Amino acid sequence: MNSLWLRLCDQARQLGARNPVLGTYADIHVLSHKSFEAALAANLAHALADKGGPNLAQWFGSLIQASESIAQSAAADIEYLVKVNPACPDHLTAFLTFRGIQAVQAYRIAHALWNEGDIQSAVLLQNWAANTWSIDIHPAAKLGKSLFVDHGIGLVIGETAVVEDEVSLWHGVTLGSTLNEVGDRHPKIRRGALICAGASVLGNIEVGERAIVAANSVVLKSVVSGTVVAGTPAKQVGMAPSTLATLSSKTNG
Repeated sequence: MNSLWLRLCDQARQLGARNPVLGTYADIHVLSHKSFEAALAANLAHALADKGGPNLAQWFGSLIQASESIAQSAAADIEYLVKVNPACPDHLTAFLTFRGIQAVQAYRIAHALWNEGDIQSAVLLQNWAANTWSIDIHPAAKLGKSLFVDHGIGLVIGETAVVEDEVSLWHGVTLGSTLNEVGDRHPKIRRGALICAGASVLGNIEVGERAIVAANSVVLKSVVSGTVVAGTPAKQVGMAPSTLATLSSKTNG
């Protein structure tokens, strides 16, 4: 995580040197802070200031310090986004501007509050984040790290959903319930799975490792690892390729 912070600071200085108009922006959002954790807290607080008032940065900072996994997972999300998303030029852009990164980190703070039993604060933060980034993640849901939330607008993740590491979730995805189940009623998305734009995965079902759910599909039954499903209702249409052009490694400065 320290290496990421050094890279963010270096890229912020480069931004200011290349475009002096944005020098103050780089200072306020990165260079004025002593650590990645402090900058993360301050930037989330800035984005949500109109919802929660001027004291959010200190509050978020204390929560991040108390739960090391928040910052560690945020760093993993940023590193993974830059690795797989050709639309992201560098780590600084991912950290400061990508709504998928920001909304997921707000969820991580809300999740910590939920686990502490502060349900009211967790749900308030959930709704502030949804109103700000148009991404609605229930604070009780369990999300892994190195997540690729592409665009993210319209993403909804329900209370008992599980999303493992290196999962890709595109805009308009719903991980919801069928209204026919109680208790554990939301999907389990296993490591490396890809849920494409507009897809709905409903009920306490599983999308296996590296499976792909095609755009606008409605998934009502579990998906076997490494397969591709499509349609309404979704059916298996093939096997997932070993690599995808839109999720390929790239070199970044």
